[in-house]
Amino acid sequence: MKLTSPAFKNNDRIPIKFTADGEDINPELIISDVSRNAKSLVLILDDPDAQRVVGYIWVHWVAFDIPINGDKVKIEENSMPGVSGESTYKKEEYGGPNPPRGTGVHNYHFKVYSLDINLNLPKMSSL
Repeated sequence: MKLTSPAFKNNDRIPIKFTADGEDINPELIISDVSRNAKSLVLILDDPDAQRVVGYIWVHWVAFDIPINGDKVKIEENSMPGVSGESTYKKEEYGGPNPPRGTGVHNYHFKVYSLDINLNLPKMSSL
């Protein structure tokens, strides 16, 4: 699978619109080359650099049971695909980058996983 965004390129800065200093909405994401055996997707956005500040990886966004229709999935800007999982923010929606001042550069990882099942977990289930 391949995960891209028309809003920014891999290893570029995430535009302020998609951060806590901007509109704090999720960017459009395109997931391509999805396996035909996949039944659902899981999406996680995390900040592993938060570990040096707070002692753990900060999870900004979790979505599971994202439906698949073909080999490409488009996640619209400012949307919740599938079912929301529990983030470190303890909220249902996307929580954009918001590193504490003076903590250096933080790298944010959008991760997508294909599953051969639907998880069928309740909204806000924890990782």
